[in-house]
Amino acid sequence: MLTRRIIPCLDVKDGRVVKGVRFQDLRDAGDPVEQARAYGAAGADELCFLDISASLEARGTLVRLVEHVASELSIPFAVGGGVRNVGDAEALLRAGADKVSMNSAALADPALITAVARLLGSQSAMVAIDAKARRPGWEVRSHGGTRPTGRELIEWAREAVDRGAGEILLTSMDHDGTGNGFAVEMLRAVTVAVPVPVIASGGAGTPAHFAAAFEAGASAALAASVFHFGTLGIAAVKEACAARGFPMRI
Repeated sequence: MLTRRIIPCLDVKDGRVVKGVRFQDLRDAGDPVEQARAYGAAGADELCFLDISASLEARGTLVRLVEHVASELSIPFAVGGGVRNVGDAEALLRAGADKVSMNSAALADPALITAVARLLGSQSAMVAIDAKARRPGWEVRSHGGTRPTGRELIEWAREAVDRGAGEILLTSMDHDGTGNGFAVEMLRAVTVAVPVPVIASGGAGTPAHFAAAFEAGASAALAASVFHFGTLGIAAVKEACAARGFPMRI
């Protein structure tokens, strides 16, 4: 059984880490460079950096800030937000990212996924999907969750992998920031549908929620506010998941 991963996420706006509930009511959560340093020391398996306003503001990711964060890390580092073309992806990889996360631009032009995967391989091409429940199933949203796309979640996840995505970062907009647990039904549907690792995102509140995500098939679980504001510690989450029988790097 593969080792499961715990991934803190730095949602960055105007150069600061922020966190809200269901993508709204953002509050300051600190300096991204300091946060990166702390999470590396705390035993995080990876770190994710998402420039959450880049797509809305029609600009690229904050590359210089990515360089500063990468300089503090010795763990894998995924970066996304505002990746509009292959040049943007190349700039992030040069700045120290190990993986490039694509969302809105990939929906607009799925060929971008293939182009990014060709840079260093599929393992460096991550597709982030923000999804919201509808009847039936779930709808994919773009531009920081502000725009409905009409795309059905499972269909898009499969296409993204067919195009070259080596990993899916799956966020439930309905669960994001609530602390009520990951969207397990949605997560299970996607992990069954695609052959690549899926990262669960949105809703973590207790160590048991992380274990539930792994039971639903997630290879990794990502969280922000519970780590940023000290509700949970990474070591405690790992210990709880290991006690449930999931291999963890402790």
